[in-house]
Amino acid sequence: MNAITLSDNTKALVLSICLLVAFLGVWELSTPAVKSAGELTEYELLTGGGGQQARVPPPSQVIEKAVSELSRPFYDNGPNDKGIGIQLAYSLYRVLTGYFLAALIAIPIGFLIGMSPIAYKALDPFIQVLRPISPLAWMPLALFVIKDSQASAIFVIFICSIWPMLINTAFGVANVRKDFVNVAKTHELGPLKTALLVILPAAAPTILTGMRISIGIAWLVIVAAEMLVGGTGIGYYVWNEWNNLDLTSVIFSILMIGVVGMLLDTAFASVQRAVQYQE
Repeated sequence: MNAITLSDNTKALVLSICLLVAFLGVWELSTPAVKSAGELTEYELLTGGGGQQARVPPPSQVIEKAVSELSRPFYDNGPNDKGIGIQLAYSLYRVLTGYFLAALIAIPIGFLIGMSPIAYKALDPFIQVLRPISPLAWMPLALFVIKDSQASAIFVIFICSIWPMLINTAFGVANVRKDFVNVAKTHELGPLKTALLVILPAAAPTILTGMRISIGIAWLVIVAAEMLVGGTGIGYYVWNEWNNLDLTSVIFSILMIGVVGMLLDTAFASVQRAVQYQE
């Protein structure tokens, strides 16, 4: 009989599943079952619950929580009791709003910097000063000036998303092959047509790389921003469940943050592959 030959992708999938099963098995066996915060009595909460709430819950409890939450993700029982779907929807709205506002500004300015050495020299000092500032450092100023928690969170996403897109756009535009631009001049294309028909397609892979980096940073920042401003969102959900001493919900929400982040990155990776080309 001929041996079954598996592709590298299949081997990687099997290995990933084996590692996941092994990890969950070790976690389950090494962690005693604990009560959730909702199951603790008032006496146990006041006295520390026999130390139970300080222990990490086993994966079986996290899976049970995930099934319960995902079976009704959009329930709404008031300000502090909303389904995970609503929490994620609020966070995604803030992330995508700030992100696309940043793209509307970063990509045109990146084009300008990439095509004009004078603009690059003039704007580079501002970029180098503003880029290293932590996005959350802007939050107090945003809350004071804007006086709205949701708009402030969107501003923080905007300010953290703009730099990778701007820098990668400028780099991609500046490194477009001169042969492409010379061909455009030969065909007597104007500056606008040259930018849209020649430079943009050539620089698109680099621009998409910056956009992919930015969406990952934005998703990281929104969780911390929502912990600060409160309201509704996955970051607030994590903080609220921690205050309720419900570690099972905290771990579940952490996993949901990771899954959504992976889906966002996968979507941008697909777009990035679609615009790649071989010279």
